[in-house]
Amino acid sequence: MMQLKPLTLSPLQPPPGLRWVPSLAAPEKTLKFHQFLVLLLTFIAYAAFHASRKPPSIVKSILTVSDSDEDPSQFTGSPVHNKTGWAPFDGPGGPHRLGELDLSFLLAYAIGMYVSGHIGDKVDLRIFLTIGMVGSGIFVILFGLGYFLDLHSLGVFVVIQVCCGLFQSIGWPSVVAVVGNWFGKAKRGLIMGVWNSHTSIGNIFGSLVASSVLAYGWGWSFVLPGILIMVAAAFIYLFLVVHPENIGLELSGKDVEMSVEGVALVDSEKIETLDGGLRESEDEEGSVAIGFLDAWRLPHVASYAFCLFFSKLVAYTFLYWLPFYISHTGSKDHACALLCVSCYDCLSGFVWRKKVVINCCWRNVSHTTAGILSTIFDIGGVIGGILAGFMSDMIEARAVTSVIFLLLSIPTLILYRVYGSISMLTNTVLMFASGLLVNGPYALITTAVAADLGTDSMVGGNARALATVTAIIDGTGSVGAALGPLLAGYISTRGWNSVFFMLIVSTSIAGCLLIRVVKNEIRGKLNEGRLCFLRTSGNCPTSAEMHPHSWEKTKPVIQLQQTLRDGSRVREIPFSGLCRSEVLS
Repeated sequence: MMQLKPLTLSPLQPPPGLRWVPSLAAPEKTLKFHQFLVLLLTFIAYAAFHASRKPPSIVKSILTVSDSDEDPSQFTGSPVHNKTGWAPFDGPGGPHRLGELDLSFLLAYAIGMYVSGHIGDKVDLRIFLTIGMVGSGIFVILFGLGYFLDLHSLGVFVVIQVCCGLFQSIGWPSVVAVVGNWFGKAKRGLIMGVWNSHTSIGNIFGSLVASSVLAYGWGWSFVLPGILIMVAAAFIYLFLVVHPENIGLELSGKDVEMSVEGVALVDSEKIETLDGGLRESEDEEGSVAIGFLDAWRLPHVASYAFCLFFSKLVAYTFLYWLPFYISHTGSKDHACALLCVSCYDCLSGFVWRKKVVINCCWRNVSHTTAGILSTIFDIGGVIGGILAGFMSDMIEARAVTSVIFLLLSIPTLILYRVYGSISMLTNTVLMFASGLLVNGPYALITTAVAADLGTDSMVGGNARALATVTAIIDGTGSVGAALGPLLAGYISTRGWNSVFFMLIVSTSIAGCLLIRVVKNEIRGKLNEGRLCFLRTSGNCPTSAEMHPHSWEKTKPVIQLQQTLRDGSRVREIPFSGLCRSEVLS
């Protein structure tokens, strides 16, 4: 049985909490218990990271002057909402400055990904993750102190956001590396699908916490989440076990997986880094790094990278601007207004009474209510991520699943813009549907699609090649995540129709970018069905026979050296497309 190598240079000792409470350590507790504990702690950790990112979106409508582009003053002659604002965000360029604030955070976050992913491999992940959480909490609190200290300098707020983004970038590579240490590849798909809901759960929790204290001053919306993430950091420091070996446990031999093409995939630990994807740990023999331009030329890398660019642009625009949008558009019950106006027409016909009725039927959504309502989008995101993963596993076609979600999201966004303000019910239903369809492909590409790249014949199991490829995909997506909120800040001054037009166009482009991948998946499914008979008859053709030009160009050889659980060996064979590899006794 092959012993797993730890992915950190930390000493093999349990964390302080397990030393203080020996009953929680092995052999008192089983491997299953510690796997559950690791899942729970990392789930809480990353949910806390996302919860601490929500306050800026919740307080946007407080920091700016609430001039709605769908103001009922056209009927009453006076606005129905209160003027608010906080310099330097309260002028005509307030939304622009808020967009720049989002950009500063997200750019620092994207840059920090590349650095923190490499640092995390060389240090104790428990300490590294704790530092990231404490640092994030400190700078979130510092932003909120601007309210109590009466700060109005844009530069100060930008510096705080940059520092916060750098500390936030520590979270993703750390938690996924720890989970990767504890779970074999055969179980990782389902576990990651459910565990990945921490993003939306954190958004929901952060929105509720920030909204609940908004009435006491917008500064509290930052201070409370900042305190909570530091409390969570204490539990991480005390109880998180980075690797089973730290407490004297070992994982059993991993199951061998067969890809669609039949290649045995064995014991390749993957670490999902915040710059994008899954990075396989290197074998002792090492692997040769692939060139940056060569990685771009690999099949489907560019398609998925730019698709994620536009998908993240849409998802992060909602993340940072949805509460602001809800509070600035309100909710108006047209049915109530039309009914009452008709009655007044029959009784008297006075025009001024129509204005009064329409004003009564207009419901301006408060800032607190807007923040709470925005969580419905994230609830839809939780369901969408799980549903997309389940659907793609069922049909074994990631691109087809992503395109279906993207195409359905286009009419849903149109309906939400046109009918979302009719009533609270339509707002809730359409917001939920939008979250489900927008976040589904985004979650799928950042998890399952990145893992699937490891089975590509041209990568050939090269761990460092996989790291480069997946960094390209999510790194490109992070640029879109930074660009979306910035553009929304500028475009919203022209009206929300323009913002939704940008979102719809971005979604359409994301779907179009996967058309070629969809065609390949459908063609592969058809070929797989056609070759079922050939497999059973023993006449399975090789990839060279099916795709002679591609085979002559690459001729990859997959070396399968892993010792299986039963002690048998897998023979080294050329990658043969649709034929199963042979296991030797």
